[in-house]
Amino acid sequence: MNRIESANTHKRFIGTLECGKFTTLSRGAVWHSRRAAGMILALEAMRRATSSTETIAPVSFTLRAYFQTLSTALGPMAWWPARTPFEVIVGAILTQNTAWTNVERAIGNLRGAQLLTPGAIERVSQARLAQLVRPSGYFRQKAKKLKAFVRFLRERHGGSLSRMFRRPTAELREQLLAVHGIGQETADSILLYAGGHSVFVVDAYTHRILGRHHLIEGKPDYAAVRSLFEMNLPRNAALYNECHALLVNVGKNWCRKSQPRCEECPLFPHLPDNSVLRSLGSTLSSSARESRA
Repeated sequence: MNRIESANTHKRFIGTLECGKFTTLSRGAVWHSRRAAGMILALEAMRRATSSTETIAPVSFTLRAYFQTLSTALGPMAWWPARTPFEVIVGAILTQNTAWTNVERAIGNLRGAQLLTPGAIERVSQARLAQLVRPSGYFRQKAKKLKAFVRFLRERHGGSLSRMFRRPTAELREQLLAVHGIGQETADSILLYAGGHSVFVVDAYTHRILGRHHLIEGKPDYAAVRSLFEMNLPRNAALYNECHALLVNVGKNWCRKSQPRCEECPLFPHLPDNSVLRSLGSTLSSSARESRA
């Protein structure tokens, strides 16, 4: 769902409420409408918190300032692009170790085969499923992971995602981590993007950006970085959704692993004065431009 579609969905949501016809929306449209409405409220709450005169911790102030800068420059992200919560879960599993464009091809195959429901995934043969998700890479392992998840969903929650997502966050997170092929990032993506639980998703982009901005040090520590965000930002699922999506956008387009485009990045004004990247910003950006020429 792009930004225009997200905005239009929100308008339909508000209009439907005003007309008293909320139930006329499809289940997928209702889900997107709630996400769009929640995101707008969360962004407004964050802007108020950022501009508040209250005394807040330095890290909290920094993260809020980063969010404000990125939200103004790039938002809203309207992420995760999916039609249903189950499609989010499928995408979260398939995106492991691959680019999102490859995941989109695999999900397209599943949609074409009418296999984007838990029951359909469980009924199809693993060999057939593997061929359909082949574009996402590691396709045999990922087919096995998808099978493991839908089996877990049936055995522990009667096949109901709504029942599963009603479980307390900490309890459900532990359950998900016990499922074959679901690690911390995947579990938190499922909780946040599919279930609306207030957990922050951490990925390689997050580690890279925070490391270069001297907000974290040493080897990547998933739990520590997750806590950093959850302790210093308002506990709000829509806010975490947007914040993580903005950081991913920065990581993909500017804060690259090699040849970062620092001077072009919206977060460049926030780069610490003692950062090597600030002093080398012009050189790195020029080199990147030359390599693209």
